[in-house]
Amino acid sequence: MKILVCISHVPDTTSKINFTNNNAEFDKNGVQFVINPYDEFCLTRALWFKEKQGATVTVVNVGGSETEPTLRKALAIGADNAIRINTAATDGFVVAKELAEVVKKEGFDLVLAGKESADYNGQMVPGMLAALLDFNFVNGCVDINVDGTNVTAKREIDGGNETLATNLPLVVGGQKGIVEEKDLRIPNMRGIMMARKKPLNVVESSGTETTTTISSYEKPAPKGAVKLVDADNLDELISLLHNEAKVI
Repeated sequence: MKILVCISHVPDTTSKINFTNNNAEFDKNGVQFVINPYDEFCLTRALWFKEKQGATVTVVNVGGSETEPTLRKALAIGADNAIRINTAATDGFVVAKELAEVVKKEGFDLVLAGKESADYNGQMVPGMLAALLDFNFVNGCVDINVDGTNVTAKREIDGGNETLATNLPLVVGGQKGIVEEKDLRIPNMRGIMMARKKPLNVVESSGTETTTTISSYEKPAPKGAVKLVDADNLDELISLLHNEAKVI
């Protein structure tokens, strides 16, 4: 089984975010980038398939050379090889189109991608990728098992989980639950050294045109000041919740 894991290069959630050029561009200065957390869950599950079923695991990213340290970390964690598609990830459609070309060329059976990226939270790429490839698709996946070409997957729905039976080839939009946080792997020294020797192939863009532009970014409004109420003064608490917060 050939597995492709899509890796987004996203800012660490602890980074302080700023914008430049009239709030039209993201300021990368001083920002640390990491593997998108949803993608890291998927990568860990892919490595389980590698160890239990002999699957090969390739990681892929759409982006410039600045994303290669993130791909190298994925290799250090245990992926067999990496692909960087040399074009800017300007919007979800561009990313999906570029990924689709790689999947078609390399003949992957299973594509695992986080259900969304932690920066834009678009939740677009996995579904568009499945449509472009005409693959089966499971989103919000919290468990997956493969037996030959038969797949049993579980996805999160309102109020619970839903179990599905489907077949390869398949695109999965994964999230926490496909593995748990305790299962995530930290690269060790041996993995880091081996990652230096693993192939990281750079492929050029297929020429997908960007059809969207960013007008501006806007930070969330700052939170209001905290009001402390004495534990014995329930009347004041109720008044504040009713008249100011308007939640009761």
